[in-house]
Amino acid sequence: MVEIKIKNHCVAYQDSQSKNQAIVLLHGWGQSSELMMPIYEHFKKDFRVINIDFPGFGQSDELKETWGVYDYAEFLHEFLSKLDITNPIFIAHSFGARVAIVYASKYPTSKLVLTGAAGIKPKKSIVIKSKIATYKIAKKVVQLPLLNRFEDSVKKYFGSSDYKNTTGFKRSSFVKIVNEDLTGLLSLIKAPTLLIWGENDDATPLWMGKVMESKIADAGLVVFEDDDHYAYFHQMKRFNTIVNVFLSNNKESK
Repeated sequence: MVEIKIKNHCVAYQDSQSKNQAIVLLHGWGQSSELMMPIYEHFKKDFRVINIDFPGFGQSDELKETWGVYDYAEFLHEFLSKLDITNPIFIAHSFGARVAIVYASKYPTSKLVLTGAAGIKPKKSIVIKSKIATYKIAKKVVQLPLLNRFEDSVKKYFGSSDYKNTTGFKRSSFVKIVNEDLTGLLSLIKAPTLLIWGENDDATPLWMGKVMESKIADAGLVVFEDDDHYAYFHQMKRFNTIVNVFLSNNKESK
């Protein structure tokens, strides 16, 4: 891993350092570049591949302030500019796909491969709506004198696992990010887009992939049967083979 300073954060990344078309790998929330390494290794012979640890993850600095998706996208733009990379290909999972969506809606992008992509606000079931209502009541109750010492416990009880596993600016960033709905940006994406989804994804359900396919002008959806949010990782050989075909005309001629 090498390091570079962007927006007051020391960022760790790997760079295969060829002069070929650049592929940029963007990991999910709570993960790091490590999960993207099989993709890095597979494509580095034909592309310049960049595998980054987002600020707040892996070997990069912890966040020094609250960031939303747009902040991460601007960070990414500055990072790629410093590496003299324009018109990149993105291969992104989950949260990484949020960042890729914002970037591709604003800046020239060659192609997108989005797997288990987040960015569309989930539909709230009756159970979830009830839980939110209960949380709002509990939050007011614990602000009363003598009860405010229980405030953190209430937040931890009602929060998601990603929320529970974060603190400080990372936690406030997570709250901001999950409340940013990117649906309106999808129609702005002009880059050819390959969507790869696990049939049984319960973090970003398959219906979200279908919405993205319908709203991105040039998009196709591939479903990995009987798999989940990490379908790309569980079926890495299949994933790389499909992506390889999608990117075949982007390879430098030998």
